[in-house]
Amino acid sequence: MSAARALAGLFALLAATHLGALLADATTLVQLTKPALMPVLAAHVLLRGGPRPLVAALLCGCGGDVLLQLGGETAFLAGMGCFAAGHLCYLTLFARPGRPRTAPWVAAGYGAVWLGSTAALWPGLDAGLRVPVAAYSLLLTTMALGALRAGPVHGPGLGGALFLLSDGLIAAGLADWPQLPVPQFWIMATYIAAQYLLTAGLLRRTAREAPLRALPAAA
Repeated sequence: MSAARALAGLFALLAATHLGALLADATTLVQLTKPALMPVLAAHVLLRGGPRPLVAALLCGCGGDVLLQLGGETAFLAGMGCFAAGHLCYLTLFARPGRPRTAPWVAAGYGAVWLGSTAALWPGLDAGLRVPVAAYSLLLTTMALGALRAGPVHGPGLGGALFLLSDGLIAAGLADWPQLPVPQFWIMATYIAAQYLLTAGLLRRTAREAPLRALPAAA
């Protein structure tokens, strides 16, 4: 546990350094810290005995982070594919039996957000990005909705919502919408918080379920 705590502290330090580097426009430090974030969090999950799909989701996030740093449409699409694979990993965790169902009105609300944002962004996106972005955002919205089944709104549910916000900010930039000051700071701040909240919530759930899984063996 001491090693796991050390990795959690390292993740917090890397996150703070990366966000500070974005504000300071320290490009080299930004490029060095961004690819290290998710592997450190994944190592923390491994030491905590977390589920393997969670480790895979975080490593897919690392692949996406690296590819998005390269720039260009091809690298962007490949990076989006990495994040899509990560969302599928999260969905395998959220879809386990025994999870509470999401209220229909909540699902309808998430669907309306996807439909409305896609319709608004569509005219501003390059032709080659429209269908991939729409398909990816539908998968992301499904993941965010599924996250509500994994824990309360202030845990994984909030993590899924922040992931939606982070990628929404990226899409807004692609569509040439007005941006917040230092847009990459807000994109990364919401993304880092999203991955952390999803991870922490799933680790808590794994710890709660571990004694229950041990009961049949003990019997």
